[in-house]
Amino acid sequence: MNQDQLSLTFAALGDPTRRAILTRLTKGEASVAELSKPFLGGMSAPAITKHLKVLEKAGLISRGREAQWRPCKLNGQGFKEIADWVETYRKFWEESFDRLDEYLKTLSKAKETKTKVAKTKKKGTKYGRQK
Repeated sequence: MNQDQLSLTFAALGDPTRRAILTRLTKGEASVAELSKPFLGGMSAPAITKHLKVLEKAGLISRGREAQWRPCKLNGQGFKEIADWVETYRKFWEESFDRLDEYLKTLSKAKETKTKVAKTKKKGTKYGRQK
């Protein structure tokens, strides 16, 4: 099954272990052994390697090879694609919230006007004039 890149990326981000790995990589490159340390109590090294492969396939990390060291680092392009996709919806929600804000202001003004008219009627006047 051939999934689009965005689907792969969101699937990769759906796992808390992979998100934790990404968080660690925000501090800089790390070897597979370094990335495995926090998880070794409850997860095998091969499982960590599988998580890294998912992140790499999603375009969120890149893995290199320097002699015995296999550094992993974040891939900014993968995150840019997510940000671009989310940006479309951010604009939609901002515009929706702006419209809602304007609507609530009109409701508030209408309520103020209604309250003023009711108070005026209670005082025995009609529309500001004495009866």
